Amino acid sequence: MQRKLRLRKREDFGRVYRQGRSFANSQFVVYWRKQTNPGCFRLGVSASSKLGGAVVRNKLRRRVKEIIRLNAAKLQDEYDLILIVRKPALAMNYQQMEGSVLHVLRKAGLLKGGTPGQGPGGAVGKPGGQRGSVARKPSNKPRK
Repeated sequence: MQRKLRLRKREDFGRVYRQGRSFANSQFVVYWRKQTNPGCFRLGVSASSKLGGAVVRNKLRRRVKEIIRLNAAKLQDEYDLILIVRKPALAMNYQQMEGSVLHVLRKAGLLKGGTPGQGPGGAVGKPGGQRGSVARKPSNKPRK
């Protein structure tokens, strides 16, 4: 991955974590933030030491960077991204990992044609701020 496409500084990571938004599936978490100086997207990959030794973590990071490099044309340009690798990704082969990375990016709306934070089906959460609640049809039965 080209040097200009990488997030490297601690301040950049901190800014994305503090001011950005996130979305996750069981294998990856993506944090994103709109860049102040729009240009190419920038990517940082994080793999916790809980995943294994340095060899394992570096292998996962290299795979994720290669997946992003090959799919860079599909990503929106004006965002800083951080992909965090979760433990279930250890058991995945390359094709499964690629599908999972693209899934989390698509759900977050970071692929071209999507709206970040909106996901594929519109607004995040439920309308009216009623997250998790279910609208019920009124019944004709008298209440007890």
